[in-house]
Amino acid sequence: MDIIKEDIFRKEIKKGLSGGYLFFGEEDYMKSFCLRLARESICTEETFAVFNDVRISPLDYTPSVLLNALMPPPMMADKKIITIDGLALFDMKSPDTDEFYEVLSTLSEYDYNVLIISVPYSSAEESASKKKLLSLLSEPSKYLTPVQFDSIAPARLSSWLAKHFEHHGVTASPSVCNLIIERCGRSMFVLSSESEKLSYYVLSHGRKDITAQDVDNICTTAISSDAFALTNAITDGKYAEAIDALRIMKFHKVDPTIILAEVSRTLCDLLGIKCMQEQGATIPEMMKATGQKNDFVTKAYARAATKKSKEKLRRAIILCSEADTMLKESSQTYEPIERLICHL
Repeated sequence: MDIIKEDIFRKEIKKGLSGGYLFFGEEDYMKSFCLRLARESICTEETFAVFNDVRISPLDYTPSVLLNALMPPPMMADKKIITIDGLALFDMKSPDTDEFYEVLSTLSEYDYNVLIISVPYSSAEESASKKKLLSLLSEPSKYLTPVQFDSIAPARLSSWLAKHFEHHGVTASPSVCNLIIERCGRSMFVLSSESEKLSYYVLSHGRKDITAQDVDNICTTAISSDAFALTNAITDGKYAEAIDALRIMKFHKVDPTIILAEVSRTLCDLLGIKCMQEQGATIPEMMKATGQKNDFVTKAYARAATKKSKEKLRRAIILCSEADTMLKESSQTYEPIERLICHL
């Protein structure tokens, strides 16, 4: 079985992709990044991208949906790309897997397609030995080239974060970058968001150098940051973003009880701020009511609350309460939170 790494896959993009690929491994951010690069390399004409960039949601996936996507030829191009981002392949059971592989066996008949199946990092993959992982990959590797996305080493992650800051027009020393990683965790999704927040903060204060004090003032812990992203996605009805946020928290092995508690608290704060906005409350008054000591964070909550209705926030809180009941009755899995997301 030939397993390639993500850096080799990126070289393949430059040469020209063909056939099918299976993304697996710990680093979900790099999976999303490589999906974007692959799409851009194939759909060079924006006019025809609607025909040649076929994205199938895991919720919409069925064997017939995938087969119907494979069959039509590309429009005014040599190839088209089909992606399923977030398909829990390693958790699927027979006969679902049998039907999936039956469709994959036809991929060679439609050689104008590039098919990419991106599998979220799951408990099945995490707990698998090398031998078990090879067993999980055995059948799909007959039709798809496995691409492994390993967790990024700390030194490389720090360098990547520094370049992210440069892109935003600011600078951060290696020690500051390491402090951010220590505070926010190693999720590249979270670090990308935190780097953007820090950059805007220091630029708004007429500076370009990020300090350790800025990190203390602005950065939130990995759990709080992810919970805010998950809460936003839930109240906005954005399934894909909610799944991404939950995926990050799974990666950090955050207790589902803590996740739901953080989301519930954030929802209640957002609803409270929404009500105070309607009464004309100031940011300091909002900070006092919520117990928040950072005006930058409170302003972020206020901006988020402005875009949401009280009805949606209340409904989300009710759904959280129902999920909490399920969580207490279950074996402490992520299923109640996944069900909450599916009710968006």
